[in-house]
Amino acid sequence: MTEYLANNWMDVLGTTLGLLYLYLELKENILMWITGAIMPVVYTVVLYRAGVYADCGMEFYYFLAAIYGFYSWRRRKSGNKAKATAIAISHTPLSTVYVLMPLTAALWAALWAFLHFCTDSNVPVLDSLTTAFSIIGLWMLSRKYIEQWWVWLVVDAISSALYIYKGIYARALLYAIYTVIAVYGYYAWRRRMKNAV
Repeated sequence: MTEYLANNWMDVLGTTLGLLYLYLELKENILMWITGAIMPVVYTVVLYRAGVYADCGMEFYYFLAAIYGFYSWRRRKSGNKAKATAIAISHTPLSTVYVLMPLTAALWAALWAFLHFCTDSNVPVLDSLTTAFSIIGLWMLSRKYIEQWWVWLVVDAISSALYIYKGIYARALLYAIYTVIAVYGYYAWRRRMKNAV
């Protein structure tokens, strides 16, 4: 175990940050975005070394999206005491779904083409698929659309298998946990959304 930790400490650190991020996300805590800005710095190195290039590039997006998400979730109340409050959970508008579906397909195709023709990736289909869905899912999360949990369910299940294949075991475990939590998260957010009405 000590040898594994010594050889894979960045993967373990990233996984620990990922679990903290998930806990904060379930609680709708704005600090999730700060954790979400630190975690990609760690995983950029891990994923590049494993040759999972689209996911590695995705870490840059996660970093920028964490900054955007932090400011998107933060709203000021009027009055003497300015206090940050989170935006409300809502359903993805149908008009937005009609934009996101072809956008996701286009992202997947573009990322696949790049990975297939410009890198030595041996997993271009799954790497590009999970990355395209992650880009869309993270944007949906920043808007607090409840359906983002279903996007993450797909991403997390596929990613867990991909990371096992690539030998990134701590991250594979993290994504297996994410898969289960995505279902729980959807129902927890749905309860909160109903209680807010």
